[in-house]
Amino acid sequence: MKNINILAIESSCDETSASIISNGKILNNIVATQSVHEKYGGVVPELASRAHQQHLIPVIHEAITEAGIAHEELSAVAFTRGPGLMGSLMVGVSFAKSFAYALDIPLIDVNHMQAHILAHFIDDPKPAFPFICLTVSGGHTQLVLVKDYLEMEVIGETLDDAVGEAFDKTAKLLGLPYPGGPLVDKYAKEGNPQAFQFPLSEMPGLNYSFSGIKTAVLYFLRDRLKEDADFITENMADICASVQFTLIKMLMQKLKRAAREHKVKEIAIAGGVSANSGLRAELNRLAGELGWNVYVPKFEYCTDNAAMIAMAAHYKYLKGAFCGLDVSPVAKMKL
Repeated sequence: MKNINILAIESSCDETSASIISNGKILNNIVATQSVHEKYGGVVPELASRAHQQHLIPVIHEAITEAGIAHEELSAVAFTRGPGLMGSLMVGVSFAKSFAYALDIPLIDVNHMQAHILAHFIDDPKPAFPFICLTVSGGHTQLVLVKDYLEMEVIGETLDDAVGEAFDKTAKLLGLPYPGGPLVDKYAKEGNPQAFQFPLSEMPGLNYSFSGIKTAVLYFLRDRLKEDADFITENMADICASVQFTLIKMLMQKLKRAAREHKVKEIAIAGGVSANSGLRAELNRLAGELGWNVYVPKFEYCTDNAAMIAMAAHYKYLKGAFCGLDVSPVAKMKL
């Protein structure tokens, strides 16, 4: 039987990545990061798309060479269609279309958020259907009821800002360099999560809102710095721990409610913020308390990467879910 070998490309934001999957097994996951954004305190879309143009061919070449697969042995080319930055998406989509056309092989368009969830099927243990996945990143916060590999329903989501943005904004207010979310987590490990109180946003149903806590942190720091110019320096760990505690509490409140309402005990988290140690620890604590079976991808599959795109593409290939050369990127693509 002929092997199903798929080249997958990820270029939705500021990570350029390529991966080869063969018969459902990830062979590699090559990632080129973009340091150009650090001095700006956030991703600059135009610079991101330029960096993708520089990195894309080298990472694809490395992925194919490392896998030991000839171009003629590829069965399909997969790519992130959205959501993401339009300029960044266009780089990956354009290359994928040209490469597939040159080799006369099918194209597979992948939803970035669906791929984050399917990253759980790269390694064991794998969640059983149905399961609830809390997908958390710099651009998205969603509660998804996963019924099958390609059958998913968003049952809750943020109505404004994503939780990852709240982490990064807090870091910026504290004077921490970009990307700041991991640094907030680092300082939080040494701080007291009860040192300072921040408000919890109440939203209807299973939806979230994180714009309020960003504003609360801004005003809190403004007022404290008026009294003590060294307040941030002297209280960095406690501030980070308190903000992180509040954000995680908000996430877990709705996750517990979703699990109860849908009678599901298979619980997963995905996306860049799922690498947060505080979130992982609280999830494991709740697993013991509520009898959940909890699943968290390896760190390398939490942030944006092509291996998760490849995994999603594998299941779409088995379904014959291909797209045409007229496909276009969709910046605000829905799950």
